[in-house]
Parts: sequence; structure tokens; C-alpha cells
Amino acid sequence: MDTDIGTRWLSDAEQRAWRTHLDVSRLLTHQLERDLQPFGLTMNDYEILVHLSESEDQRMRMSDLAAATLQSKSRLSHQITRMEKAELVRREHCDSDKRGLFAVLTEQGWTVMRRVAPHHVESVRQHFIDLLSPEELAALHQALAPVAEHLHRRRGRP
Repeated sequence: MDTDIGTRWLSDAEQRAWRTHLDVSRLLTHQLERDLQPFGLTMNDYEILVHLSESEDQRMRMSDLAAATLQSKSRLSHQITRMEKAELVRREHCDSDKRGLFAVLTEQGWTVMRRVAPHHVESVRQHFIDLLSPEELAALHQALAPVAEHLHRRRGRP
């Protein structure tokens, strides 16, 4: 491979770590997605349900939800439309900002969340948590926390 002067190419060890991270990220996401399919949910659906279930009054401004889920406002709007049809969420207008909208978890959405969450947690355990020792999990957290913090700062979010 031709190298440009000044390019800091990855060493073999760095390349192995990077590619393993990519493999794990893609494969784990794919497996978790497959494990949600019997419930008629995608990872995006589940992530939205989690954010709403953990929010005050089980609602979030659409712009905040888009930022939290790393989706464009347009993509989130389509996602919410689909979830509204499944009666998992609804939109409500914001009284203090006529242009603002909230995504609100419905009773049906809360019921689905309570039913699916134990299965999702078991999937996370089976395909990730239980494959690592407590010490390895602590080391992984310690290694990845600075990367997560850096990327959050780049986005201007905590």
C-alpha cells in the first residue's frame, strides 16, 4: 500500500483491535436485532421505547429523541409514524412551543416494553455479558469510556 507522508497507519495490533471492534459491533447488533424480531420490533424501536420509558412522564421532545438515538429528525419522524401505527407511541404538541412535538409512550408501548425487556436483557447477557469475566467487563468499560466521552463531546452532548 502506498503511504502518504504523515499518515499514521495502524500497526498490526491496532488493526486487529479495530477490526475486532467492528466485527463485534456489527455482529452483536445483528444478533440483538434478530432476537427482537419475534416481538415485531427493531433495535431502533426498542431504543426509542427505552428512552421514552426512562424519561419523565414517558415523553421526550422529538428533537431530543432524535439526538439521543443518533437519527435525523426526518428519519425519526418516519420511525415514530410506524410506531404510532403499532400504537406504541403517540405524538403530542408542545404547549410552550407550537412547532415542538413530543413522542409519548402509550400504555400499549409500556406493555410491550415490559414484555420484551426481559428477553432483550437475556439476549445481551447470552451474546455479550456472560462471555466476559467481571474483570474483563471492567477493563472493557475502562478502555471504551474515554472513546465514548470524546465522541459525546464532539457531538456537543454529555
